[in-house]
Amino acid sequence: MKTVLLIHAHPDPHSLTAQLAGAARAELRALGHEVIQSDLYALGWKAVYDEHDFPQRLDPQRLSFVEESGHAFKTGTQPDDVRAEQAKLQAADAVVFQFPLWWFGMPAIMKGWIERVFAYGLAYGWQDAGNRHRYGEGGLAGKRALLSVTTGGPSADYGPRGINGQLDELLFPITHGTLFYPGMEVLPTYAVHGAGRIDAAGVEAAKAGLAARMRTLFTDTPLPYRTQNGGDFPDRHVLADDVAPGVTGLRAHLR
Repeated sequence: MKTVLLIHAHPDPHSLTAQLAGAARAELRALGHEVIQSDLYALGWKAVYDEHDFPQRLDPQRLSFVEESGHAFKTGTQPDDVRAEQAKLQAADAVVFQFPLWWFGMPAIMKGWIERVFAYGLAYGWQDAGNRHRYGEGGLAGKRALLSVTTGGPSADYGPRGINGQLDELLFPITHGTLFYPGMEVLPTYAVHGAGRIDAAGVEAAKAGLAARMRTLFTDTPLPYRTQNGGDFPDRHVLADDVAPGVTGLRAHLR
């Protein structure tokens, strides 16, 4: 049995987002997994990351989010809601993010969850021997992550020649810069397109498709991103001269 954290964000409890979250939850439980939930709108989650997240400041004169985040996490002085979500995250073997694509990204309330929960010292930082605690080797290494996204437009809009650009590239700041950065194994995105005009049959098909992805959540091959400490970045920031650059950072695209 595994533990899965299911995070979803939509203000309407009857939305397609909520229905997909319910389908994922039901399938995971049917498989014998434990499901932890964070319905961010139902929680009334505070999305804004600000000085109130640091009730005992390290430096009362200057607000350095990295330094204050590390200090608050280390001293156990983070707000109760943050510590509760961090406990869920630490207990999870996999995290499923269910959300509608708004302005080519996740809703602000979910972005705020990441900003407040992914503390310095928990999700990222420095490792022994001077290696950076990021890009494949962060504090969340060993956990899996899946984005389950709904879009208003049809799939063609998000294809190779689509007007909106390819969905995987639109989501790259999340999959690579937010989830792989602290070490998570990021799985290929599950997407439901045309949500604005979906009918009942389409909803059932979308729910069945996500349920199928839940059955392979712990066996699917992760996206082959490059680790920072794996040898391709000898100076920790720039690819080695003998490695061809690519547009997304995927290992398969860079050879």
